[in-house]
Amino acid sequence: MIQPFDTQPGIHSVTSGYTGGHVENPTYEQVLSHTTGHTEAVEIEFDPTIMPYEKLVEIYWQQTDPTDVLGQFEDRGDNYRPVIFYTSEHQKGIAEKSRQALQESGRFSEPIVTTIEPAVTFYPAEDYHQDFYQKEPERYENAHMNRANFIEENW
Repeated sequence: MIQPFDTQPGIHSVTSGYTGGHVENPTYEQVLSHTTGHTEAVEIEFDPTIMPYEKLVEIYWQQTDPTDVLGQFEDRGDNYRPVIFYTSEHQKGIAEKSRQALQESGRFSEPIVTTIEPAVTFYPAEDYHQDFYQKEPERYENAHMNRANFIEENW
């Protein structure tokens, strides 16, 4: 999820990490065990005058399968569930309105299951997870062919 945001104007940083669980400073291995309650997520620092939250949500929808509650493409498990986090009631309203519009668009035959939740403590992932698309371009491309096909078919 870093690359689609990282390359946009107005984005100061995109950090891979974990949020929403009950273990402080979890490791990747702990999150993969499905025992910490964490979701893998990205924290995006942005300039809303250049990159409004509405645009971030729009980019998000184009990167995920919002109908798959059990993961995303080849990444399976509750730690890969589709979720949009918000930091204000204004952002919450934007995300909910966008989700409703997507559901009503008829683009998907299945219901939109992406949840919209308040942002809680975010723990950055280990260094080797940061900027994965730049560090491991071949692995990144191979791992995301399903996502590219999905996007082409649905957007």
